Amino acid sequence: MKLALFDLDHTLLPIDSDYAWGVFTTTIGWTDPVDFNRRNDEFYAHYKAGTLDIHDYVRFATDAVRRHGALKAEVAHAEFMRSVIEPAIRSQALDLVRAHQQAGDAVVIVTATNEFVTRPIAQAFGVAELIAVELARDTAPGGSGWITGEIAGVPSAREGKVTRVQQWLHQRGLAWADVETTFYTDSINDLSLMETVTHPVATNPDARLRAIAEARQWRILDLFQGL
Repeated sequence: MKLALFDLDHTLLPIDSDYAWGVFTTTIGWTDPVDFNRRNDEFYAHYKAGTLDIHDYVRFATDAVRRHGALKAEVAHAEFMRSVIEPAIRSQALDLVRAHQQAGDAVVIVTATNEFVTRPIAQAFGVAELIAVELARDTAPGGSGWITGEIAGVPSAREGKVTRVQQWLHQRGLAWADVETTFYTDSINDLSLMETVTHPVATNPDARLRAIAEARQWRILDLFQGL
């Protein structure tokens, strides 16, 4: 079995969907722009540095969604897709995904961004299989059934991506030895999964990942070169 794994932000998309969603919530008046943007920038800097506390970040990133409820959140996300995500989807990214699909490979998006933000984006790429940060829901008797701001299970971030892909394989009766894996990512945060797969592809890589890819002679793909 051949398995193509794709990171999302700055890999298939030339933007960070989680960060962009946060900015979008300020434009629709859900968050205070000064305070939110300050904290959003701080979290993003930690992400790029590899020092992000994913649990703290998810509480922060989902706060507005929790407060406004499922219906308003769905409507807002649909507008986010139309105004922010769809204009950012590039043909070369779609073509890369479709090339693997047409070759008969199983295709999975593996992202450290939460499932609320990314599920519709994966669908826009024509990818049904998504491994994202799963959000816990209020399932207590009389509970809202809506997200709580906590993470359910292992977050698909850093080493957690390896664990989550392994779980995905196990659910299908497979192990790493049963699949030929290719993984596309831009981020040094994904080094553990890059070191686990058969074919690591540093895609639009940050400076640290590019240096490692060059040293280890991994393939480098500048998907959005010139944009």
